[in-house]
Amino acid sequence: MIHGETHLWKIFRLFGVLAIAIGIAMPANAQERKEKFTPYHALKVRYAGNVQISPDGEHIAYTLAIARNPFEEDNGSYWHELHVVDEEGNTRPYITGEVDVESVQWTPDGSKISFLREGDDDENKSLYVIPVDGGESRKLLEHDTDIQSYSWHPDGKQVAFIAKPPKSEAEDSLEEQGFNQEVYEEDWRHNKVWVAEPSNENSEPHMLDLPGTASEMHWGPEGERLAMAIAPTPLIDDYYMYRRIKVVNVADEEIVTEVDNPGKLGDIRWSPDGEYLAFVSGASIHDTHSGRLFVASTETGEISRYLMDYRGHVSALEWQDENTILYLGDEGVWTTFNRMDRDGSNQETLIEKEGPILSSFSYASDGQAVAFDAETPQHPDEVYRYELGGELTKLTNNNLWLEDMQFAEQTPITWKARDGLTLEGVLVKPLNYEPGQRYPLILSVHGGPESHDPNGWLTDYNDPGQYAAAQGYFVLYPNYRGSTGRGVEFTESSQNDPAGKEFDDLVDAKNHLVEEGMVDEDKVGITGGSYGGFASAWAATHYTEHYAASVMYAGISDRISKMGTTDIPWEMYLVHDDLWPWEDWQHYLETSPIYYSEKARTPILIAHGKADSRVYPGQSMELYRFLKVLDNTPVRLVFYPGEPHGNRRAASQLDYSLRLMRWMNHYLKGPGGEKPEYDLEYDREFLNKLLK
Repeated sequence: MIHGETHLWKIFRLFGVLAIAIGIAMPANAQERKEKFTPYHALKVRYAGNVQISPDGEHIAYTLAIARNPFEEDNGSYWHELHVVDEEGNTRPYITGEVDVESVQWTPDGSKISFLREGDDDENKSLYVIPVDGGESRKLLEHDTDIQSYSWHPDGKQVAFIAKPPKSEAEDSLEEQGFNQEVYEEDWRHNKVWVAEPSNENSEPHMLDLPGTASEMHWGPEGERLAMAIAPTPLIDDYYMYRRIKVVNVADEEIVTEVDNPGKLGDIRWSPDGEYLAFVSGASIHDTHSGRLFVASTETGEISRYLMDYRGHVSALEWQDENTILYLGDEGVWTTFNRMDRDGSNQETLIEKEGPILSSFSYASDGQAVAFDAETPQHPDEVYRYELGGELTKLTNNNLWLEDMQFAEQTPITWKARDGLTLEGVLVKPLNYEPGQRYPLILSVHGGPESHDPNGWLTDYNDPGQYAAAQGYFVLYPNYRGSTGRGVEFTESSQNDPAGKEFDDLVDAKNHLVEEGMVDEDKVGITGGSYGGFASAWAATHYTEHYAASVMYAGISDRISKMGTTDIPWEMYLVHDDLWPWEDWQHYLETSPIYYSEKARTPILIAHGKADSRVYPGQSMELYRFLKVLDNTPVRLVFYPGEPHGNRRAASQLDYSLRLMRWMNHYLKGPGGEKPEYDLEYDREFLNKLLK
């Protein structure tokens, strides 16, 4: 239901030195000399991403996400630098500082790295290149609007890109005069595909006259066709549910083949001979998540379906050669790297479970080298290299400071739901955990619900992981029914049962830890964003007797008004509810936390971005207003101006994580009763020291 970005990745070669889990095998006195995690440390973490291996396999370009210091810089989201690492692990910075590099690719000849950014003198996001052997970057292509994505022609002379058409002079003039009204869901501009020849100064980009809105495109290996993902409109609902694959002959702008992918669409890749497209899609229009592997003829559009019974989800794919497909699989709390023949035969796992969590990969044209970004429980995502048939090697370490941190033990767990279903999750134990002693528990519930938490890096501004463990908490990340990573049947098991068995699973997880003698039953808190916020609201109202504290971010409280204000109504209907409100008003009402407002006795902190279009901020206002008027339990509402569905800016992230832990400490470890003070004291000096 709710989508967002999440970090998913890992291996036990920590810091490239020891294959031990710090906090498990480290002597106690050595552990105590190290520093404990705090919410401030979440802003120090750097993340590698957008990993792209060169055609010859010798270099890997990647972006490095670096949080801003809200006390020293203009508040905003992460900076994204460009770095390159070679196969020996030697890293070199290419574009650094206050920059936002994205969409990294190699030019077809492998001599340059291309990327998108808005330079100091740019009005819009433009295409840049920088030589792999060093030198200055230069702008290769600019457009009247932001270039959103691009694809190199095989000969390297042309580039296709996606951008919106510019406004007319008349439209600009009217807007300057104050006529800036918005005609909701009608005055959109389609994202169009353009073809340009950057080396020809006399050539203007040409827009392909095709219906709908493009979101992805790839040149075919012969350089005559483009495979595109096109939706009927720019609406996010159409992006999720109705993107379909079109193969276009560029010369005459004709759609020559249409591929009717059956559900939500993931990766699309040409076979090296141009005869097939491999892609990831949902099994049907009702499948909650793309995760099945398909191969389609580029001539006829005929589809072959594979891995339909796979007890996992395919998250990424590439062709190794014209007959072999490589793919990543999410399997429970682990990932695997696999290959199979184009006809589905000879399936083979190349990288087994219980290693790093692999989130994406890039394959070199040399036929052997693969680059990943991956994470472990003790390290956020870094660049890894793999030779087919060889070993996975970690090449970068952008967080050396983690060597000086104390790590609590993190482990996958399973428990039985009340109906006998086996469920999985990841448990972070309190720092210096002593068996036989009971501790407070925080359930950190993922959104979606078509998402899952792997056994990887689980500490972020809204994931309290290590900084809650450092303060003496168990933190459980439960993959309740409806989560991904366990196949179609499991993800669909929560359909048309919102707040039913899926949230019973959370209570059953809590009860399991209580019965194991680990958790104090009277000191259990819950938090989560989006659908996890829905769970947190449900816990504070319908299931109030089970939870002593709740922190809800961007959560759902009224399912009737949620359907009436969300930007994804068809996604909600087709893959989650299978029921419109007017078909059963009472069902929608009785699965809404506000329906149980009078029952609520759990202190709840509610937070929401004021620019959220996925879950309208009114969802938080409704629950707050009902609980405040009833006055049966402490409630506080915090809005973050300008923030969408999830906090993007450093100051908002820090504020939220500090409030989250203060609320939990007050009601699970502290005096409880009246709310803590509403204002916060930020440790500016400590953060400045951390981020030096």
